[in-house]
Amino acid sequence: MATLTYVYRDSTAVLGPLATYAEPHTYDLCARHAERLTAPRGWEVMRLSGEYAPPSPSSDDLLALANAVRAAGRPRPAVATERPDQLRREGSTGVVEVGRRGHLRVLRDS
Repeated sequence: MATLTYVYRDSTAVLGPLATYAEPHTYDLCARHAERLTAPRGWEVMRLSGEYAPPSPSSDDLLALANAVRAAGRPRPAVATERPDQLRREGSTGVVEVGRRGHLRVLRDS
C-alpha cells in the first residue's frame, strides 16, 4: 500500500505511495504497517500521502497469474534427475532408489 524509503543523511524515513518499480533500500508496506510506522529516536517521518489506496490491478498482474496457472498445470516428471543408471537396491528391504534431488531420495517398492 505504501513504500518506505530511508534518507540516512537527514535521519528521515519517507513514507509515500506504492512505488511502481523496485529500488534498493526501499520497502513496500501493507496499510496496517504504513499507518503505524514509527521512526527511531532522533529521526523524522515524512508522510507524503495521507491515505493508502490499494493499487489497481494491471495487465501485468493478470499475465503473472495466467503464467502461474499454466506452470502449475504442466505435467512434471516424478524426479527431474531420474536416470536409469541411478537405480540401486537398498539392501534386503526391497526398496529401490529411483532418483535423488540434493539430500532427498525418491524410493519405490520393488
